[in-house]
Amino acid sequence: MTLTPWRGLWDLKFPTLKEEMDKLFEDFFGKSGFQSLSEGGWFPPLDIYETKKDVIVTIDIPGINPKDVSISIVDEKIIIKGERLKEEESKDETCYRAERVYGSFQRIIQLPTDVVGDMAKATYKDGVLKITVPKSPRVIPKEIKVEIE
Repeated sequence: MTLTPWRGLWDLKFPTLKEEMDKLFEDFFGKSGFQSLSEGGWFPPLDIYETKKDVIVTIDIPGINPKDVSISIVDEKIIIKGERLKEEESKDETCYRAERVYGSFQRIIQLPTDVVGDMAKATYKDGVLKITVPKSPRVIPKEIKVEIE
């Protein structure tokens, strides 16, 4: 049985339009304007949410040793860097499909509010990195009861 590469509708119906659009973006942004998957960069998915006291970032990075990940907080930005290394390939193998992404990544996340970066904590469980950063005390809402006379 012969395997045939899958081609999407875009490739089948509009090959020249796709090439022209690629060229247009390349001319405008340059080849390094967007880091593509073919260049080894990737962007692991993440979620950002906040509670009354904290800003929480969760990022999916399965297969990465947490010791190979660096986390920095500068002003109201979290910078996460890491790398997923590719396993050794055997010369005897024939690859039919390769969808997992390897290489280095960097995510710079603008936080929605002022934070206390010195008190940030990070945990890693089941391939998910969770970063908890306390909000600055000046932005935490404080309830003040006012007595009626």
